[in-house]
Amino acid sequence: MTKRIMNKLLRAMTPATAAAAGVLIITVIALLTPPYIGMADNGDFFRILYSNGLYFNDPAYDSQYLGYFVKTYGIFQYYNENGATLFSTQSSFIQIAVFLYKLLHPGTTTFDIRFQAILYTILYTIAIYLLVEALTWKQPRLRGYIIAGIVIFVFGDTGYTAYFNSFYGESVMLIMTVFMVASGLLLYRGRYNVYVMLGLLAASAMILTASKQQNAPVGIVMALFGVSLIFIRKKSSYRAITAFLLVALIGVGISTYVLIPKEFVNINKFHAMTRGVLMGSTNPEQTLESFGIDKQYAILNGQEYFEPYKSVDVESKEFEEQFFSKYGFGSILTYYATHPGQAVQMLNIAARDGFSIRPNAMGNYEQSVGKPFGAHTTFFSGYSLLKEALAPKTFGFIALWTMLVVGLYIPSFVAAIRSRHLRHAIKLPLMLALILIGLSGIVVSIIGAGDADLAKHEFLFTLAFDLVTLVTVRDLIVKQLWTVKESIPAQAAM
Repeated sequence: MTKRIMNKLLRAMTPATAAAAGVLIITVIALLTPPYIGMADNGDFFRILYSNGLYFNDPAYDSQYLGYFVKTYGIFQYYNENGATLFSTQSSFIQIAVFLYKLLHPGTTTFDIRFQAILYTILYTIAIYLLVEALTWKQPRLRGYIIAGIVIFVFGDTGYTAYFNSFYGESVMLIMTVFMVASGLLLYRGRYNVYVMLGLLAASAMILTASKQQNAPVGIVMALFGVSLIFIRKKSSYRAITAFLLVALIGVGISTYVLIPKEFVNINKFHAMTRGVLMGSTNPEQTLESFGIDKQYAILNGQEYFEPYKSVDVESKEFEEQFFSKYGFGSILTYYATHPGQAVQMLNIAARDGFSIRPNAMGNYEQSVGKPFGAHTTFFSGYSLLKEALAPKTFGFIALWTMLVVGLYIPSFVAAIRSRHLRHAIKLPLMLALILIGLSGIVVSIIGAGDADLAKHEFLFTLAFDLVTLVTVRDLIVKQLWTVKESIPAQAAM
């Protein structure tokens, strides 16, 4: 009897189930059992906290910035005068978590962030299941378990999941990117209902795009990738729905950029100039004059917006007219295009931080645990530590990696087009979209904010790098980089 039950359990434990269960167990141990692991506030939490009915209620909160994770926050009981400082889909997840927490704890005046982590963990577990299902479907069990093990090692890493115990937008970015890639691969494989997968792809891409202002290019890139999806089915209704979703994606991308608050635009512009253009210039005074800015502002070289004692009043009307009004995203992009040496220098600085899943500046433990200020956990952090230690820290490596991945997928893409297996032509556009999304994270960070908080701003790149590399390694394992067909049901290809 026991043997029969064990056999049934083994049959039910598919690679996708095993991967989801593994990531779930590791994440629960890390985030929901003592000592609790989370992410310290670097000063960004206020942007999303107050407008969602929460506030800092720890009297010693200010002394814990960057160093210690704080898990308890106050809930506004009467009137909340704070409007939204920025538009982000992250707010919806916070509000759902707070609503459910209050439902289970009637009359509570505090919110335990671990409840949000539970919500994110459930969504992440589902996303991991779908990802591994896409990677292992119709593959031999042993091969599937190897791929599942790789996924657990990479995406169960606390460098990723520690974000769930924080108010950083990276939590939503991580979950939605995995959903987006999983649904794209499931469309490619013909697994599950095509309309459900198409809807999941579009919804996750939209939520990802609108989760953070710097993700505005994601909507445009995914819409371009989506053009390849139009041709995998001939039904006019399918093509009309797909075209509508692509237009909506573009609209979300544009709206996300337009809705960036003026305050944050100026903060980012300040860093783009002082921590980017000027910092890399051999003649800051001349560089400022090329933008039509008085050269006296070269004194700001290397300064940050939030420094308590700056050389000028950065919030004054005079500074707005003489400094901020003189340049924008386009003019800085043009500057780097005409100064390739400085552009490469900034790209190499970005590459230095581009492989750090967990920024070094933020600690993972509560102050009560007794760990040093800013201490990081090593629990199930093998991949993040290995990646940061071994990955080449140059943009040249990123360029070579890009060319290698694209080169590996071109033969199967060409073969799929020639044989008119259009579904099988999806993978190269998907990989290109992921690479472009990752690279956009680097470029937007440099042009938009220089090297300020660069490691955190490049989260989307390091995530895209891991997903692209994972899919490539999987295809090498199953020997499907140079073949057109994969095992899909005949009806799925209709």
